[in-house]
Amino acid sequence: RHRCPHKPTRIYDNGPQPCLTTEYVEKYPMYSNISPAQSLKPKQEYQAHRGKMEGITTFKSDYLPYDIVKRPLRVQEEYKPKMGEIDLGTTYRKDYNAHEIQPVTLVRPLERKHTTGGKLDTIPTYRDDYRSWEVQRREPSKMEHIYQPTTEKFGNSTTFQDDFIPRELNPRKSFKPPCVAKLSRVPFDGTTCHRTSYIAHQLAPKFIRSKEVYKPSNQPFEDLTTHRNDFKGLPGQLAKSCKPENAKVRSSAHFNGVTEFQDRFQPWSVSLPEVRKTVEYIPPPGNMDFNSTSHLDYVKHEISPAAPIRPVSNRIKTNAPFQGNTTTKEDFKAWDSCRQEIIKKHQEIPKPTGKFYDLTTFKSHYIPHQIIPAQSFKPAHAIVPNPAPFQGETMYRTAYTPKKQEICPANYPSPPGYVYINTDSHGHKFFRQLTPEFSKSNSNPIPKEVAVVS
Repeated sequence: RHRCPHKPTRIYDNGPQPCLTTEYVEKYPMYSNISPAQSLKPKQEYQAHRGKMEGITTFKSDYLPYDIVKRPLRVQEEYKPKMGEIDLGTTYRKDYNAHEIQPVTLVRPLERKHTTGGKLDTIPTYRDDYRSWEVQRREPSKMEHIYQPTTEKFGNSTTFQDDFIPRELNPRKSFKPPCVAKLSRVPFDGTTCHRTSYIAHQLAPKFIRSKEVYKPSNQPFEDLTTHRNDFKGLPGQLAKSCKPENAKVRSSAHFNGVTEFQDRFQPWSVSLPEVRKTVEYIPPPGNMDFNSTSHLDYVKHEISPAAPIRPVSNRIKTNAPFQGNTTTKEDFKAWDSCRQEIIKKHQEIPKPTGKFYDLTTFKSHYIPHQIIPAQSFKPAHAIVPNPAPFQGETMYRTAYTPKKQEICPANYPSPPGYVYINTDSHGHKFFRQLTPEFSKSNSNPIPKEVAVVS
């Protein structure tokens, strides 16, 4: 049962070949002539029907094929040109009279070439006819008028003052009802139809149901269920356990408390970390001035809160109920209005009035047949009970011989009865077994090496 732990970790070398040396490979060699036991479980394969299948369906039996005649193709006639000349004369050529058209002469004047070699000493007509005259400036005839306000008081009345007659203002009388509840002086009459018509009747005493005393039944309780009534257990023996006996492995040898961890990992002296001392706080000398520039320059002003400009409300609160009657509700009554019907456009295409003839070719030619379901070849899933007792004996139970459990030598740091030889690159320690003959005599017999992984 030992497994080599050095397969995934190569601590000595990085060889490409994995280590396959185990105690199980050495003790139990492989036999090639023994084949594994065959499974007696039936294979879940589909059992096809071996009979011949008739490929006739209801469609093939009822459908009658019709002879399809192809549409004849129209043969195109060969083009043959007509003999003679083609008269290309048209009404336009007959009615239209051709006129001789001469090219249009250009109205653009001819280009004149001006000579620039000689000197031009002439007087144009504009200079000869229009000569400059000496014009004198005309003095303004406007009279200077300096405004001088009058010293006398203006005493004339205007037309508005003459026609306007001041009168006293007569405000229009408001027809709005005052928002004051009209208190009635008549005492409140609290009589209602319920109070006048109701007759108080005396209530009957409440019926109290007496508590019944529990009486147990004299008949025995029938705890027989349908499962107990219908279930019939078959006689049989209990299955024997195939689990081997849990034999404890005990050894009378003294336990050597030396392990690989204690051999390889030695305690190291560990020093404590240094603790850094904090610097002691030393306050600065002198007194601290808490005055700031804002505190020194700020001048406090006495400011009164702003008065609200909201007008004073003259609303008078009353406890009278609200009267919801208004002139609009009294004068304007609700009229019964009918919803206008939807104007539908007249349908141009008339709807058919006759009966729809929904008979198709399939309905006319189809003949219904009685459906015969296919026979199922699936075996019936029925369990046949067997009254014979179950034979639970197997080849493992009859042929198995329990053997004494041996302790693997690899569990010991130094296995008893073995002599250390060497260690390979995979970390396996090889030991030589001491035989009784070797211990009695000093002769060198044939050594027997056993690989023990530590």
